[in-house]
Formats: sequence, structure tokens, C-alpha cells
Amino acid sequence: MASTAPKHARPLSPHLSVYKWGPAMTVSILHRITGSGMATVGTVLMIWWLAALASGPAAYAAFVGCFTVEGGGLNILGRVLLIGLTLSFFQHLASGVRHFVLDAGAGYELKANRTGAVMTMVFSVAATVALWAYLLVGKN
Repeated sequence: MASTAPKHARPLSPHLSVYKWGPAMTVSILHRITGSGMATVGTVLMIWWLAALASGPAAYAAFVGCFTVEGGGLNILGRVLLIGLTLSFFQHLASGVRHFVLDAGAGYELKANRTGAVMTMVFSVAATVALWAYLLVGKN
């Protein structure tokens, strides 16, 4: 038997109409993603490296071969992983410093909060580019 009750639209969660996406929300989510990413990827790579190191020269050469080319430089996979981990590190570091400042009670004004959030992203990209420029240019 079909229901005779009128169909009403379910109410939306109130946060959908109140909150607008902003830099502070982006930085908060990036902080969690970078922390989890560094922990997961870093742990897997560290365990793989230690296992290859303990297994002998052939296993270690296979590990190194996954991330380097014949001349010893990084291949595409090696660059993507290391640059990604570097970017994650700097983003997580800058976001952690921002949280430290917020925990001290400063930076809650809207303009300061937005500026601080944007600066964490700018810093992480600039620091990553500077570090990798130094590493890649320093070899030549």
C-alpha cells in the first residue's frame, strides 16, 4: 500500500549555508593529508629501504634502481616521490607553526587568519622550489 504522507525535502545541515570554503579550511585539510601522507609513504619507503639493505647488495640495487637512472640521478618516480614528500614536509611544518601561533592566542582576526593560512601554502611551495633548485643546480 502506498503511503499517503506528503514527501517533504529533508532539511540540509546548517553548516552548508553558514561556512564558506576558505584558506583556513584548506590548510587544515592539507595539514591532515600531508601528515598522513608522510607517515604512510615515508614508513613504507623506510621499511622497504631497510629490508633491501638487510637483504644484500642485489636487493638494495633493485631498490635504488626503482628511483634512479643509470647515471645515479633520480628518475621520474624518484623525483615525484621526493618532491612530493618535500612539499608535504614544508606544508606540514608551516601549518604546524601556524597552529602553534593560534594556540598561543594570536592570529584569530579574520584578516590575520586568512593571511597566515595563505602564507603556509606560499611558504611550502617556495621552500620546496628553493630546496630542489639548490639540489639540482648544485650538482651541475
